[in-house]
Amino acid sequence: MSLATSYLFLGIAVFLGVTSNSFAKSAEGFTLIVPSIITAITIVLCMYALSLVMKNIPMGITYASFAGLTIIATVIVGVVKYNQVPNLYSIIGLILIVIGVLMVNLLGKQ
Repeated sequence: MSLATSYLFLGIAVFLGVTSNSFAKSAEGFTLIVPSIITAITIVLCMYALSLVMKNIPMGITYASFAGLTIIATVIVGVVKYNQVPNLYSIIGLILIVIGVLMVNLLGKQ
């Protein structure tokens, strides 16, 4: 698998992670069956995609990238779908996460 394919699978893992998080919120503590099932399926597929990524990209870089990008994307979904607008300190923290992900991917390989 090429490096480009690994990053494609990382993107898929982020998408599945965000989907899982969104449906976990909709599952209302796993009391609703359909969102609960979708949450379980998407998290398993997400972990599978991450395992493929780790064949070419080191585990620490993979997980740091996955976690940071999933956090940012989940916040965006929270704003759009649930009207959960972060405060100033949360926004600053999110910016620091983005900076950290960029540093790990761009500078961490040296």
